[in-house]
Amino acid sequence: MKNIKKFATALLLTGAAFTATAAEQPAAQPAANAQKMGVISVSGATSLSALEDALASKAAAAGASSYRITSAGGQNKLHGTAEIFN
Repeated sequence: MKNIKKFATALLLTGAAFTATAAEQPAAQPAANAQKMGVISVSGATSLSALEDALASKAAAAGASSYRITSAGGQNKLHGTAEIFN
């Protein structure tokens, strides 16, 4: 019974940590009144979702409130660019 309680507690804490991390990511679409801050780029991603995650992380690190992916391409390793907005 103790193990089940420990497992349930760990599961809840993990879910709460994931939710907090996801909430910090900027929005994928800029608001109507957003001002463009610049352009970011990422290379070396192995999937489109990894590319999007890397762009979102880089936008958050730059202090952007939103971003818009403008290009994505590549063969085995993907590269992409995005405009960032405040």
